[in-house]
Amino acid sequence: MARLADYFVLVGYDPGKRGSGDGQGQILQRFPEKDWEDNPFPQGIELFCQPSGWQLFTERNPPTFFVAVLTDINSERHYCACFTFWEAVESAQPQSHSRNGEEEEEEPSSPVQPAQLFAPKSLVLVSRLDHAEVFRNSLGLIYTIYVDGLSVSLENVIGNLLTCTIPITGGAQRTISLGAGDRQVIQTPINDSLPVSSCSVALLFRQLGITNVLYLFCAALTEHKILFLSSSYQRLTDACRALLALMFPLKYSFTYVPILPAQLLEVLSTPTPFIIGVHSIFQSETQELLDVVIADLDGGTVNVPECVHISLLPEPLLQQTREALSMVLDPELEVADLAFPPSTISASSLKMQDKEIRAVFLRLFAQLLQGYRWCLHIIRIHPEPVIRFHKAAFLGQRGLTEDDFLTKVLEGMAFAGFVTERGAPYRSIDLFDELVAYEVKRMRAEEGNKQKILRHIKELAEKLYKNENPYPAVTMHKVQKPTEGCHLRLHQKPFPRLDEGTVQWIIDQATAKLQTAPPAVKAEKKCMVPSGPPIAAIMERNGNALANSARRLEVVRNCISYVFENKMLEAKKLFPAVLRAMKGRAARHCLTQELNLHVQQNRAVLDHQQFDFVIRMMNCCLQDCTAMDEHGIAAALLPLVTAFCRKLSPGITQFAYSCVQEHVVWTNIQFWEAMFYCDVQNHIRALYLDNNEENHTDEESTEGPQEAKSALEIASEQLRLWPTMSREKQQELIQKEESTVFSQAIHYANRMSYLLLPLDTSKNRLLRSSGLGDVESVSNSFVTNSIAGSVAESYDTESGFEDAESSDVANYVVRFINRFVDKVCTESGVTNEHLKGLHVMIPDIVQMHIETLDAVHRESRRLPPIQKPKLLRPNLLVGEECVMEGLRVYLMPDGREEAAGGYIGGPPLLPAEGAIFLTTYRIIFKGTPTDPLVGEQVVIRSFPIASLTKEKKLANVQGQAEHLIQECWQLRSCTFQLLRIAFDEEVASDSAEIFRKHLHKLRYPQHVRGTFAFTVGQSPKQAMQPKAKEKNPSLRTLSKNLVKNAKKTIGRQYVTRKKYMPPMWEQRSSQHFPEDNEDEISVSEEMDRSTLTPTTTIKPSDKMTINHLVERACCRDYQRMGLGTLSSSLTRSKNEPFRISTVNRMYAICRSYPGLLIVPQSIQDNTIQRISRCYRQNRFPVVCWRNSRTKAVLLRSGGLHGKGVVGLFKSQNAPTAGPSQTDSTSLEQEKYLQAVINSMPHYADASGRNTLSGFTSAHMSSSDFSDKRQPKLGSLMKQVMGGKDDGPGTISHGGKWGSIRASGRMSSYALNVEIGSRLAGKDLLGAQHNGTPSEASFLRQHRASLYIIGDKSQLKGVKPDPLQHWEVVPIEVFDVRQVKASFKKLMKACVPGCLSTGDTSVTYLRSLEESEWLSQIHKILQISVLVVELLDTGSSVLVSLEDGWDITTQVVSLVQLLSDPYYRTLEGFRLLVEKEWLSFGHRFSHRGAQTLAGQSSGFAPIFLQFLDCVHQIHLQFPMEFEFSQYYLKFLSYHYISNRFRTFLLDSDYERIELGLLYEEKGERKSQQVYKSIWDYIDRLNKKAPIFFNYMYAPEDGEVLRPYSNISNLKVWDYYTEETLSEGPSYDWELAQGQPEHVEEADRQDTSAPQTKRKIIWPCYDNRSRVEPDAISKLLEELHNLEMELGQVPERWKDTWDKVKASQRTEARPEGSRTPSSLLMSSSLSHHRRSLGVYLQESGVGSTLNLSLDSDTSSTSTPSSGKQGGRKSTSTLYSQFQMSESENRSYEGSLYKKGAFMKPWKPRWFVLDKTKHQLRYYDSRMDTECKGVIDLAEVESITPGAPTIGAPKTVDEKAFFDLKTTKRVYNFCAQDVQLAQQWIDRIQSCLSDA
Repeated sequence: MARLADYFVLVGYDPGKRGSGDGQGQILQRFPEKDWEDNPFPQGIELFCQPSGWQLFTERNPPTFFVAVLTDINSERHYCACFTFWEAVESAQPQSHSRNGEEEEEEPSSPVQPAQLFAPKSLVLVSRLDHAEVFRNSLGLIYTIYVDGLSVSLENVIGNLLTCTIPITGGAQRTISLGAGDRQVIQTPINDSLPVSSCSVALLFRQLGITNVLYLFCAALTEHKILFLSSSYQRLTDACRALLALMFPLKYSFTYVPILPAQLLEVLSTPTPFIIGVHSIFQSETQELLDVVIADLDGGTVNVPECVHISLLPEPLLQQTREALSMVLDPELEVADLAFPPSTISASSLKMQDKEIRAVFLRLFAQLLQGYRWCLHIIRIHPEPVIRFHKAAFLGQRGLTEDDFLTKVLEGMAFAGFVTERGAPYRSIDLFDELVAYEVKRMRAEEGNKQKILRHIKELAEKLYKNENPYPAVTMHKVQKPTEGCHLRLHQKPFPRLDEGTVQWIIDQATAKLQTAPPAVKAEKKCMVPSGPPIAAIMERNGNALANSARRLEVVRNCISYVFENKMLEAKKLFPAVLRAMKGRAARHCLTQELNLHVQQNRAVLDHQQFDFVIRMMNCCLQDCTAMDEHGIAAALLPLVTAFCRKLSPGITQFAYSCVQEHVVWTNIQFWEAMFYCDVQNHIRALYLDNNEENHTDEESTEGPQEAKSALEIASEQLRLWPTMSREKQQELIQKEESTVFSQAIHYANRMSYLLLPLDTSKNRLLRSSGLGDVESVSNSFVTNSIAGSVAESYDTESGFEDAESSDVANYVVRFINRFVDKVCTESGVTNEHLKGLHVMIPDIVQMHIETLDAVHRESRRLPPIQKPKLLRPNLLVGEECVMEGLRVYLMPDGREEAAGGYIGGPPLLPAEGAIFLTTYRIIFKGTPTDPLVGEQVVIRSFPIASLTKEKKLANVQGQAEHLIQECWQLRSCTFQLLRIAFDEEVASDSAEIFRKHLHKLRYPQHVRGTFAFTVGQSPKQAMQPKAKEKNPSLRTLSKNLVKNAKKTIGRQYVTRKKYMPPMWEQRSSQHFPEDNEDEISVSEEMDRSTLTPTTTIKPSDKMTINHLVERACCRDYQRMGLGTLSSSLTRSKNEPFRISTVNRMYAICRSYPGLLIVPQSIQDNTIQRISRCYRQNRFPVVCWRNSRTKAVLLRSGGLHGKGVVGLFKSQNAPTAGPSQTDSTSLEQEKYLQAVINSMPHYADASGRNTLSGFTSAHMSSSDFSDKRQPKLGSLMKQVMGGKDDGPGTISHGGKWGSIRASGRMSSYALNVEIGSRLAGKDLLGAQHNGTPSEASFLRQHRASLYIIGDKSQLKGVKPDPLQHWEVVPIEVFDVRQVKASFKKLMKACVPGCLSTGDTSVTYLRSLEESEWLSQIHKILQISVLVVELLDTGSSVLVSLEDGWDITTQVVSLVQLLSDPYYRTLEGFRLLVEKEWLSFGHRFSHRGAQTLAGQSSGFAPIFLQFLDCVHQIHLQFPMEFEFSQYYLKFLSYHYISNRFRTFLLDSDYERIELGLLYEEKGERKSQQVYKSIWDYIDRLNKKAPIFFNYMYAPEDGEVLRPYSNISNLKVWDYYTEETLSEGPSYDWELAQGQPEHVEEADRQDTSAPQTKRKIIWPCYDNRSRVEPDAISKLLEELHNLEMELGQVPERWKDTWDKVKASQRTEARPEGSRTPSSLLMSSSLSHHRRSLGVYLQESGVGSTLNLSLDSDTSSTSTPSSGKQGGRKSTSTLYSQFQMSESENRSYEGSLYKKGAFMKPWKPRWFVLDKTKHQLRYYDSRMDTECKGVIDLAEVESITPGAPTIGAPKTVDEKAFFDLKTTKRVYNFCAQDVQLAQQWIDRIQSCLSDA
């Protein structure tokens, strides 16, 4: 029972205080005058009666009523019901205080009455119960008695009011009467824990709306400041009450003032949260509050300031709550759109709506806090329960760790109160407890079903309503009300003064009665609080589907069992998958459970590798844990880290904890608290379980197994029994619990020192000082640290340890543990003595631990590092030696995606760990991928040292391996390879530096002799010395003599030293110097004739030289072309137009030219000497090729010097001041050119003009083309010279354009019919005269006999002279600098250094375009095609660009390749390269930067560019080249690899000087080392067909004209492909050795099913080797067969030739002759040609060529072998061969007429002598026979006639009929010859039979 009202107070206006601005109130009377003992009188009531201040009014206001709430110091709420009315002020003073001090106009209320003031007076009831209506009625009654003058004693009424007692809860109704004939019914709620709200909640939603109230609700829960504004006090109170009611079951524990008086407004700037209401007249004062959420009830707005962030409910809940509220508040919304809305829908009554809204929020809390009881830790049960909530676990299990709202709520004071109040396991329960325990499942099930949700809400609302209004029929109240308008009565006497005595007497009597009455015992229904379903059961739906996938857990389990079974390789394979799985929570839990199984008696000793695995798993597990450890992973690992250990040495054991300290969770004090409480709970549970088991053993056995009781259940049981226990028993239990907690505290002090002290304590380094440092702020400890403080000073000295080094870390850890111990012990009631004991112990614990750690640290340092994979040694070439042993490195992935498992997928081959080796020839990385899924593969990347173009250091990369890597390098090679290597930490940085120095020394040797090609086979130490051993002195001396002679020869001339000192060659770029003087010697004009004209008396050494020179490639080639012979007597045959001149045999005229040169017959040697000076580097024009048909010649030279240009084009008739030197030279130069022109046979016209018509008639009649295909030369010219032309290219006679696949585009080329309209001259002039009028006089109607292709820049201002017979084509070419730049960009595009962020294919194409590589290739091809065109039409061409050794060489070589099929054979191409590149002095060493001197100039890939051009042509004409694409790649690789001497040095002169040129003869014996790449290629080519192109089927005299548009060019795959399994495949010996090992490895594991399936990775395997093309495969099988049969295997080339020959003979009719160029019968040839091209196009490359399919090649080979007369074949072999070979005696394609009414169809026929039948197939590839004609049934073969539907194009004579006994077959062959051949064959078969 409780008093209805504690105090009755009468408060009035205080007239004495009027002086100051605002008036004040004073308490006039209060009853009782003494304070109650249990409830002191609250202060400041007078403020709250007039919250907006005491003022006088000029008129009487109607009485008002509101309830203010005061909170006392014990946070008890006092409800002050204020009833205010106005009384006239007695003494009428002059009006000075009107409201707010403003003057108001006074209107007299009646004519009689003088102006009067009215002062407010309040009747106040102070109560601890909130019965607002009862108070309103009671105070109203008192006022009525007073105002209406009822005859009832006010004292009595007040006395009765103050003595009335009512029950607090229980739902009883109590009728009271105050003795004035009134009657009131007081209804108490059934359960006082549920708030009473009547209609206030519904009103709040009406005023503010759903969203605003939700904002306020969240703000209140997350402890923001909330301010209500309204002009009604009662509404402020209601709104505040409503907000509190919504927060149930949480209680608001901060400042709560529903009505704040004006004088206390500064309370609003308090820093703590609050809910306050203020009258809206003070709105202006609230404007400057920056952090307060202001709700204006009258305006319906909620204003959230910018700086305040309100966390809203977590997502699905927010939406669901909104929807539910909207269903309750606005039921019409659902049906608003219906065509026929139901008429019955109406909202519930306001009171009911109020309860429905609260029901929504009650459900919301049940969903938010579901399962909270499973996270309660009960630490003590007796004397009273101590309960803690495990916040992190709750958030973790609910999956809401990231959620702001819930986190803040759980950290808030309201929730702390909730745990204290509702945590107790044994208490009475209310609606919320039931909801959260039993209805959660139902709420889950109903989610999304609006009807069911609404039904549930209504049920709950019903219960809430019942709680406030249990009885429907309420007895009638009867309370007198004052008469209407009574407050306006004029002569109302003031409220009387009451008699204190009377009231006091009534009160005293009532209290006396109460004391005698027996105490009313409220029977509390206590019970065990139900826990509800565990969170896991509720949360299943939220579980992340992936995380729980059983497969992942399986992987984790398997891996752990492998580790403990010591199957390390298996474990290693699974390991990355395990690490990936660890991202999921389930997998981490699984890991802890699995590891737990392997712990016996708290200990598990592992070996080093196991230990390492377990540690890595633990670390991976912990690294994703936050400091909160919300999933309890760290908690589960905590016992394990002290269990797993390894023996380091006898007596020293290292535990896992020393390796898993680096995680922030260990420094979080809340984690330790939660862990501690959890353990304490388990121990206390065990404590009581043991007791029970002793007592109830017999009972239990009968009951059967019980479920394990939770700690809370045990606690509630204990609490129920507590009152019944004896005092001793109680004490004993308290003491047991206390010591349990104490022992755990010691245990935890140890555990914390394990995880906080670093292994190396000397470093004074704490794990995460950040984590430890702010620990004060982290722990919201309620404990004062006084005890800790008192002990802290002394512990160091007490402990007796004073170790200076470790003290810092130690102190820190000690302080941390002390703080922890203080907090938990105080909270869990450990006695003070025990606590002090702990403080003494902790320093000792820490110190002891430091000592053990020192030993462990010492030993662990001695451990051998974890076994890394052993270094694999690379295979080396013969003569290649290791300069530096392998340094352990990681090969990091670069921008090429394939190897890193990019878009192709598959496991990443990179990063790989292995070692980098430096040999005399290469840099090699060899290792294995770190990804264990491909751990068995070997990764090799290497490149020749000579090809290194750039090395740079990269910023440190954190390796994928867990080792922090020191430094990272990137090495780039011009063989399109990139090594990004990161050195392992075991590699000392100085050894990396040594590696770099060695690399430099090898990359840039002092002299060419230092390169690998020279040093091979010598020990590397000598390689560093400049001189190599003389292998063959005689040759060496010969070459020395040669050089001496050269110098001598020059010496005999008049030598004049020049002042000009030319720079060294190395520094000289391709700029033109006046002259090229190597020895600074200039040869003056007057020559000593005798030295220059070769005489018959050459000294012996010279003779030898000449012989050698004759053997050189160029000489062989000159003889092949018939360009002059070199007879022994050196007499010239005068009829030859050209002769071979030996003028340069001593390299005196031009160092960079070969010794023998072709010059016009008529030019004397001494003239040559003079002419050479006009040209750069003395490279005067020489002939290098002659067109065998038109006899036009191709010449090459360097660019002209300035004066040469002038001389050449000087106008003839300009007056000259006498013959000057330049004049004579230029004349000689003209003479020279004229001589070239004269050498052309068609230069016969009398006028010296060769009209085109004459030319045509003379030279074109013989050839086989029609006029239509005349080339549009002019347009070509224009293109090359930079003009534009409408036609994209030209088509010429006698050659193929592009490839066959382009036939569709033919039409786009303008094929001009008429020659006359399209004379080339017209085109040319248009292109050339920039702006000169093309007058008729200028049009020479002929094509010039000689075109000079020169550099535009060089030929500026040169005007063509119509009288001369040559013409200059100025073109723009790129210089070497541009090539270098372009190549750099190309390398970066094809082998990017790092992955690009965007779309890789786009980035690649963009960077490819920016490199401009393809446009340079386009340019070269364009010029070459132009030259080919000119030569083919009979004009000679002189290519005279730059110094004549870069672009000139490219163009000249391409021209010859395109024009002359000989150069497209293996032999011819070699000759071409030797002649044009080597002999004519392309500066390989300089351009390849092969020595130290060339380092600055960098690498310029001129030769590579040429090979790329050849590759482009090869792609377009796959059947014209005898060599394959691989051959080109092989050359590209080795011309820079320095493995062979062929491409070293810059000219023949230098090679002779070094004694290289004539070495080969003497060196033949040393077979193992190949000095020349050509020998190597020959030898390889004999062994295997790797360089051979099976599609080779050339047409006679074919001139190729490739498309050169960029769209027709392809990026060479040489730039992009790589083979990680063996490194580059161009060092053939290295690549061969490997496949065998692989097979052996496969065979070992016989248990596994053997599969034929091969997996070929594009970047890993060598495709051509793993999957060879059909022909190579057949040849290989054949070879193997022969080997098995013990024969000497035949060379593959012989086999191949025989196959071809046999096909050719079979395909050719006996008598008829076919053009020799055709390999096979025309049909076959045609068939093969098209096939070849299409195959090429389809991306298969030349590897698959079906021209000779498997059967034919395998069958015809052996038969041809037999004809060779080798009879020794074993019988098996011959038997097998015989049957096979004779099964197809003859085959081919014929058209066959179908049976009656069927069409003609081509079929493949096979004539079989053995079976005596003619079979036919659908096609050649078909294996199934479609029909058989038995030859025994054939009666006759007769020539036939075409019938309907026969092929149109075929000659009539190609038809023949075959008559059998059954029917007549009609056949048709492709031509007459074939038909004849078939007839003959069948006849012979018949006759044989």
